[in-house]
Amino acid sequence: MEWYARNIFPIVSDALSWLSSFFPFSMSDCFIYGSIIGLLGYIILHIRRSPGKTLGKVGMYLLGVCLWFYAAWGLNYFRAPFYERAGVKPPRYDSLAFESFLKSYTEELNASYLSDFRIDTTLIAHEVKAQYAKIAPRFGLKMPKEYHSVKPMISSSLMSAVGVLGYIGPFFNEATLNAELLPVQYPATYAHEMAHVLGIAGEGEANFYAWLVCTSSSIPEMRFAGWFSLFPYVLGNAYQSLPRKQFEEWTGSIRPEVKQLYNAKNSYWRERYNDILGEIQDKVYNFYLKSNRVAGGTANYNEVLAMVLSWQAHPFRN
Repeated sequence: MEWYARNIFPIVSDALSWLSSFFPFSMSDCFIYGSIIGLLGYIILHIRRSPGKTLGKVGMYLLGVCLWFYAAWGLNYFRAPFYERAGVKPPRYDSLAFESFLKSYTEELNASYLSDFRIDTTLIAHEVKAQYAKIAPRFGLKMPKEYHSVKPMISSSLMSAVGVLGYIGPFFNEATLNAELLPVQYPATYAHEMAHVLGIAGEGEANFYAWLVCTSSSIPEMRFAGWFSLFPYVLGNAYQSLPRKQFEEWTGSIRPEVKQLYNAKNSYWRERYNDILGEIQDKVYNFYLKSNRVAGGTANYNEVLAMVLSWQAHPFRN
């Protein structure tokens, strides 16, 4: 489906994005929630009189929605793999290489830290698009347009309860962000969702572009946000890979302010998270990803680190 992603998707998605840009709210959200309410109401009103006909019409509607989803955006799940498009090789685990990466990563993270972190959302939007315009041909992404923008979710508090910071509105190719995002998370989350708008379906790959776009910027807030966005994945891999003493030595080399910020971020979202709703959402989304050729399911987010290591090891990455 690489041919679709490079030739058909840009035309279809640009038309849908342009149309949705005239509305300050997410048309995809309205379509999804409206469809759910409409279908439930239709079933309640008609199921007793004509169950077969009612279910048949519901099935036809859902089939139409499914076809729209894949034609408008969903076929990006079937693109050529990241490593093939990027021209890099998947990394093989090497303890010395990982330790070298940890050292350079920590230096970048510590050096980019800002005690007074403030964001200008308009500036970030412009910078994210400018950075994507530079790398789009290299990775086979659709070029960003001025009318590509992010919109607030219809229900940010509900999404916070299930741990969702942002998502792509596939029916009108809209990036949607949680209004409760912390400032330090905004740039990378914006860049992550913009990757989906530009034709990337995989979550790990979207994380990779978010890191690359943010850390390539000259804006200090974006650079720190980019390095900070990798921290959970680096922390998890270091915990699994390093001996305990070495792991503790590494965490001791991280600026206390960065660790404090990370813990505060986790506490902030933990207060808003609902265990029951979150577990349901995680299982549903895991099934959804796996049914669309994302073998790792929700664990796909973690693949970002392998992509970063491969990219940094590639001699001609620039």
